[in-house]
Amino acid sequence: MKLDILAVGAHPDDVELSCSGTIAKEVDKGKKVGILDLTRGELGTRGNAEIRDTEAQKASEILGVATRENLNFKDGFFINNEEHQLEVIKILRKYRPEIVLCNAINDRHIDHGRGSKLVSDACFLSGLKKIETVYNNQQQEVWRPKQVYHYIQWKHIEPDFVVNISDHIEKKMESVQAYASQFYDANSKQPSTPISSKNFLDSIKYRAADLGRIIGVDYAEGFTVERYVAVDSIFDLI
Repeated sequence: MKLDILAVGAHPDDVELSCSGTIAKEVDKGKKVGILDLTRGELGTRGNAEIRDTEAQKASEILGVATRENLNFKDGFFINNEEHQLEVIKILRKYRPEIVLCNAINDRHIDHGRGSKLVSDACFLSGLKKIETVYNNQQQEVWRPKQVYHYIQWKHIEPDFVVNISDHIEKKMESVQAYASQFYDANSKQPSTPISSKNFLDSIKYRAADLGRIIGVDYAEGFTVERYVAVDSIFDLI
C-alpha cells in the first residue's frame, strides 16, 4: 500500500493531539494516510501499554486512517542511531509516503525532539541507494518523501504554515478523547499529570481556535518546515 501521508509520533496520542484535524481533512478528500507510533507509551503515568494499544486503535478508526503500526521502541530511552533509523527507513520504503508529519523539533518531552530528529534523518537516509533494507524477505527500493513537516506540541512555537481544520475540529477532539486513560475525567482515581487536567483538554481546542483566528477561520493546526514553503501562485495562499 502506498500512502500519501505518514504521520509519526513518539507516543500513541502525539499525532491525535497535534495534527489529527489535518489528517481527518485529507482522509475526507480521499488521501491515504497512515500513522506510525515509535513507542507504546509504556512510561505514561496513567494506564499501560495494552490500554494505549486499544485506545490507538479506536482513534485510528475515528480518523479513518488506512493503516497504523508501532515500532515498539523503548519509551523514554530510544535514541537516534543506525539501528532505530533503519527500522524507520523500512516503514518509509514500505509505504512510500509523499509527506511525513512528525514530532515538534523542540518540546517538553525529551522523546518528542529526539523522535523528530530520528524521523527527519531517516527520511533523508531512506533515499540513499547504498543503504539496503529487507522487509518480509524482500529487498526494498529507495524512497525519500517529498516533504517533512513538524507539528506543534506542548511548547508554543510559531508555525511556518497553518491548515484550516474548521470542519474537522470535532473529529480531532473525538480522536483525542479516544485516549480516555490519559485525559481529563472528573471521576478518575488515577494520579494527576500535566495532560490530565481540564485546562489541558480545553487547550487543544482553544489553541486551534487561536491559530484559526489569525488566518480568519475558526480552527487551524500549525506546522514548521525544514525548507522554504513554495507555491506556484500567490493566489494559492488563503
